Amino acid sequence: MRSMIMLATIGIALATGAQAQGQGSSQIPRLENGKPNFSGVWQALTTANWDVQTHGASAGPPEFGTLLATPPGRGIVEGDEIPYLPEAAAQKQRNYENRFTEDPEVKCYMPGVPRANYMPYPFQIFHSQGHMLFAYQFAGAARIINLDEPVPSSIDSWMGVSNAHWEGDTLVVDVTGFNGLAWLDRAGNHASYALHVTERYTFAGPDAIDYEATLEDPQTFSRPWTMSFRLVRRPDPEAHLMEFKCVEFTEKLLYGEFYKQPAQ
Repeated sequence: MRSMIMLATIGIALATGAQAQGQGSSQIPRLENGKPNFSGVWQALTTANWDVQTHGASAGPPEFGTLLATPPGRGIVEGDEIPYLPEAAAQKQRNYENRFTEDPEVKCYMPGVPRANYMPYPFQIFHSQGHMLFAYQFAGAARIINLDEPVPSSIDSWMGVSNAHWEGDTLVVDVTGFNGLAWLDRAGNHASYALHVTERYTFAGPDAIDYEATLEDPQTFSRPWTMSFRLVRRPDPEAHLMEFKCVEFTEKLLYGEFYKQPAQ
């Protein structure tokens, strides 16, 4: 009986939510110039940070029990296939085998794009008519989205350089200038410095964004491929990012014998 009541309650909630989303699609927040205003705290509800492709549950190192286990989840990749070139596919396998020590996330490095958008942490968008700031909770990562004349990348970096334009109500962001060191997930999926990411942000209602990213990299992939998922706005009106400085947590891993225990 309790199970039936629970299922009925969930069904009513989903139906109500779908109805509310449909009603709210015309209530998109906008800037003074009429363009959509993406300001707010957002988060992806996916398991893509563990693996962007469909995956089952798997164990982590036995000494950590379930702490580093991988939860099962549906993929976010169109067709559920990443078109690796042969050597890049072999590198992905090597990454996977060494994921618990070599994933840049383990070392608190910047997550890169698009991974920063589907990590299991919130990020905040600050919006003006000419620029946007994406502030990510993990590692204090951030990037400026330029809405004026495109600017070239002055130096390759973890987060690249982002130039954007509008296609109707869709924000289209071209991201280039990567250093080729970031991974796409904990499963070892990766790209090179030649990566070009085209992101598309489209409101699916006042508190939901449909996100799409097309990845092109002739050094790694045989053709462009696309991932997509939904971002949801944190409902708490006082929601904001909290500080997550993870560098100090990984110093022993990074520096080994040179690591010095802090004074008590």
